[in-house]
Amino acid sequence: MINILICDDEKDIVSALKIYLSFENYNLLEAHTGQQAIDIVKSQDVQLILMDIMMPELDGIAATVKLREEYNIPIILLTAKSESSDKVLGLNIGADDYITKPFDPVEVQARVRSQLRRYTALGGQAKRPDTITIGGIELDDNSKNVTVDGEPVSLTPIEFSILKLLMEHPDKVYSSAQIYELVWNDVALGSEGAVAVHIRHLREKLEINPSEPRYIKVVWGQGYKIGGSERK
Repeated sequence: MINILICDDEKDIVSALKIYLSFENYNLLEAHTGQQAIDIVKSQDVQLILMDIMMPELDGIAATVKLREEYNIPIILLTAKSESSDKVLGLNIGADDYITKPFDPVEVQARVRSQLRRYTALGGQAKRPDTITIGGIELDDNSKNVTVDGEPVSLTPIEFSILKLLMEHPDKVYSSAQIYELVWNDVALGSEGAVAVHIRHLREKLEINPSEPRYIKVVWGQGYKIGGSERK
């Protein structure tokens, strides 16, 4: 059973999201403050969180920061259209995606399914080696672990999926739109900026000097690639 935590201080919104997701085989949990969400994650096995930004006691941004200290659970932020800066901030501190209010039920279902696929499967259609090594980076698709020069690196599901895509196709250049469509499994309609945020996070975690990356390269005007000359 997949446990999904819905966290919003407005009970009507929680009820609506429960209705939207009731057609899937999910166990739906609820919280109304960021602190309640953290307490539930610590006590139960949660596979995905829908987190409102504006909440009393502990808002969604602060709760996401705390959760990312220990957990890589997919977090989808629930935002108002006027909270565009909060969307960027949320992605910067570790959220995986966001949904804008008022909600489209079909979009909610699609984004939830997409994030769960990243978290539970993170695999392509073709059978590929469980472990990929490029230079000092080793990605184990079976355990979902990544190490750099033997040291473990904690990645969110989205970060893992982007890295896996690039490492499976070394030296191939992917545009931001292509990465978004392949990783998020959604049409890229102005959402490519999210890719740049996650690429920056990957560089900060994988590179000795993120401003002079050894692995993830920008091909100006075209997109991103990872060098494959050291692939094993």
